[in-house]
Amino acid sequence: MLALYQPDIPQNAGTMLRSCACLGVAAAIIGPAGFPISDRDFRRAGMDYLDRVMIDRHASFAAFQDWRAACRRAGETRRLLLLSTRASVSYLDCDYRDGDILLVGRESAGAPEEVHAAADLALRIPIRAGLRSLNVAVAAGIVMSEALRQLRTF
Repeated sequence: MLALYQPDIPQNAGTMLRSCACLGVAAAIIGPAGFPISDRDFRRAGMDYLDRVMIDRHASFAAFQDWRAACRRAGETRRLLLLSTRASVSYLDCDYRDGDILLVGRESAGAPEEVHAAADLALRIPIRAGLRSLNVAVAAGIVMSEALRQLRTF
């Protein structure tokens, strides 16, 4: 699953959800989003693919955490893997498992401390020195592809 924490750029959110549809990955949107989910740009970026992806919606991070706790009580493993420029572990060094949730932060601000504290593991994509970060949709695609490769989903 790919979870989007309070997405604030509709085009990026639509692109990530389109990737989820194409790769067969479920998605979650953790609110509040910085735009209406029915926003025209969001729909345009996701095209007709948004109808082909299962999207769970959570009103807040607390509601998302409650959902994860309910999954654990039901016997499902739901590790939270946060993609962060602050992480020290490369996404290539992660042993991905069924049930993992890849979480991306806000495009404008990343993820707050409470999200970092809740993550089971924080992962980074190594990039050249002096550069800050990749586009969030590109980063999500890179890490989802590695997780799927390891899990041999395709």
